[in-house]
Amino acid sequence: MVVLLAGAAALGGFLFGYDSSVINGTVDALKAQFHLNSVVVGFVVSSALLGCAVGAWFAGPLSDRIGRVRVMLIAAILFTISSLGSALAFNAWDLTFWRVIGGLAIGAASVIAPAYIAEIAPANLRGRLGSLQQMAIVLGIFAALVVDYVIARVSDGGAGGDFPWGGTAWRWMFASAIIPAIMYGVIATTIPESPRYLVKKKQLARARQVLAKVMGRGDVDVKLGEIVKSIASDRPVHLKDLRGSRFGLMPIVWVGILLSVFQQFVGINVIFYYSSSLWQAVGFSENDAMLTSVINSIVNVVSTLIAIALVDKIGRKPLLLAGAAGMTITLGIMTICFATAPVVNDEPQLGDVAAPIALIAANLYVVAFAATWGPVVWVMLGEMFNNFIRASALAVAAAAQWIANWIITTTFPGLSGVSLGLAYGIYTVFALLAFVFVLRNVPETKGRELEDMDDLQIGRGRRAREA
Repeated sequence: MVVLLAGAAALGGFLFGYDSSVINGTVDALKAQFHLNSVVVGFVVSSALLGCAVGAWFAGPLSDRIGRVRVMLIAAILFTISSLGSALAFNAWDLTFWRVIGGLAIGAASVIAPAYIAEIAPANLRGRLGSLQQMAIVLGIFAALVVDYVIARVSDGGAGGDFPWGGTAWRWMFASAIIPAIMYGVIATTIPESPRYLVKKKQLARARQVLAKVMGRGDVDVKLGEIVKSIASDRPVHLKDLRGSRFGLMPIVWVGILLSVFQQFVGINVIFYYSSSLWQAVGFSENDAMLTSVINSIVNVVSTLIAIALVDKIGRKPLLLAGAAGMTITLGIMTICFATAPVVNDEPQLGDVAAPIALIAANLYVVAFAATWGPVVWVMLGEMFNNFIRASALAVAAAAQWIANWIITTTFPGLSGVSLGLAYGIYTVFALLAFVFVLRNVPETKGRELEDMDDLQIGRGRRAREA
């Protein structure tokens, strides 16, 4: 039952990955059709991320007010509207508006799914079940890239050509997201509300029923009592409840924010938003570039299975350290390949040796991220905050993540225009800084009950929550 509920909630992650990556195959077609320069392309691609930050910021407080499941339903509706609007867009600014609407849904889903899964899962399974969110995200990315590839292949002229059923191929790429959006809305109506939300709303009988379903033979009344005790206040949660002495916030909130920022500043979404354009820029054909993006995505999916197998066995912190080290090495190799490649017509041309090395390094980089930072950060954001502040703290951390994502996505076209080596060199530095940050400041949350998260030690013996 717990696995089914967690999987249903994680479907929002599938849409998160699908909707944010479906634009990958459309970039060059949009650039040609709307006559866009690199700066405008970067803004159009990243526009959804602005909506993501807003959606994430408000999803936490809203879910504390109306419930986790209702926010999922709102997100499903916004996903559907955005997909249809994007498919019918008549210029870049119209498309940007619809992408921002979709971003609101992605941001909300990015907060609600990990919060719901953490609140429904037992401690010994929480890491693996929480990783379902990232698995759903990478499956969404994979599905979007495959759909883009198939639509481009069957169309006359690739992504900018005519689709057999009529209309331009890139419009069908956006329209394809309508199907999973509707599925998400339907499935969201079948799952129960979070027991911890129900306790906050004094609906103890309903909370007991949900706990009975997910705990099986466990002592439901004891667990219910622990939840009631951990939720010390029945008033609505406000952002001021996150305040502390560390630059105005609790230390644990800063840990969540910086985990989110580093997850994006290593540049992973450049691979998933721009990979088709990136590989074309270094000499691949459109079909080969899209196929390479699909291969990257398959590696992403398989590597996430590694995280699911290990996160509850060896812990969160060791995985984060291993991932940061792996990304530092692979990004460094890609930096060298791009920086030393000869430039032809203002584009680096990878030779017979550098091209396979860069391709292997890119896939190993995806492995390092997908087996560690991809799922583990979402697991930790769902579990590291105490019951009272969880939704609001997660919302702040997720909003920071989307802003960081927007910064990376917007700046990549400009940086790559100067030098791909420069862009990947910057991501290498942030991967190294991420390693140092985790080593010094990130606590281990493996095996802890959500009701015990106040006792986490941050950095040099500092408590997670200040008195």
